[in-house]
Amino acid sequence: MSDTAPPTVDINATVANEAELSDYWALLKPRVMSLAILTALAGMVIAPGSMHPVIAGCALIFIAMGAGASGALNMWYDADIDAVMARTATRPIPRGKVPADEALAMGVVLGVGSVMGLGVLVNWVAGALLGMTILYYIVFYTMYLKRRTPQNIVIGGAAGAFPPMIGWAAATGSVSWESVLLFLIIFVWTPPHFWALALLRVKDYERAGIPMLPVTAGADETRRQILIYSILMAPIGVLPAFVGIGGWLYLAVSLVGGAAFLYGAIRAYIDRGEDQRAMSSLRRLFVISIFYLFALFGVILVEHAVGLAGS
Repeated sequence: MSDTAPPTVDINATVANEAELSDYWALLKPRVMSLAILTALAGMVIAPGSMHPVIAGCALIFIAMGAGASGALNMWYDADIDAVMARTATRPIPRGKVPADEALAMGVVLGVGSVMGLGVLVNWVAGALLGMTILYYIVFYTMYLKRRTPQNIVIGGAAGAFPPMIGWAAATGSVSWESVLLFLIIFVWTPPHFWALALLRVKDYERAGIPMLPVTAGADETRRQILIYSILMAPIGVLPAFVGIGGWLYLAVSLVGGAAFLYGAIRAYIDRGEDQRAMSSLRRLFVISIFYLFALFGVILVEHAVGLAGS
């Protein structure tokens, strides 16, 4: 990787337009937040025992706050590169809607508040895990890995995989192998999901000086890595059906979803180049990956709600 710094922008420049509520909401990365809530809830429902609905609701709110804090702090730190990437140039800070220092303050307040709230009102194991997740994402991934190594999304992807463990810890005050298995599913899912997007946006990353795998190793190697991780992903995604986390419905969804994921990865590997067919294969894989993960965790919730888990 080249050590050339990405183009810089004055992220503290005068805000030209008054911010709207939607701009502050966008800082929280609501789509990422929704995934954190879903997977944390899955961790709660598979945990032994039961949680009082009010405590469970509070836990989810604090986990959502923590995810939102991570999003705001990520946008604060990455405002310089966001401004030169087409995918992120419309975010609130590069667009001049929210000052960088406001995003920083918002992230810090939400982050500290979420950890303290989860620790005091639920338990400190969950609070500590949430705090570690925020720090891991901001300090280790955003500030260090993202701009220094093509393995950034592999190592840094762990941050997005912690919510099921936080949910389990909120329910039990501990961590177990069941929650680690859900962590592993998200951890292995993250690289092929994100690399498909990176291949579609490779020029963005080149312009910003970010050493994503397609930039440093090329498109063909990235497609090969996507296929390898997808081959690992398919059987790992099925495992919860055999350890009591999921039932027959989960087994069916994970088998079909895993096959679709693997097919998408194979097509992306075969359809090389930069023509329309190759780009369509990558977009298809990216969409499949999103539906796949939401389907796996969604069916866990459905099965536990209707008593099919482990059946």
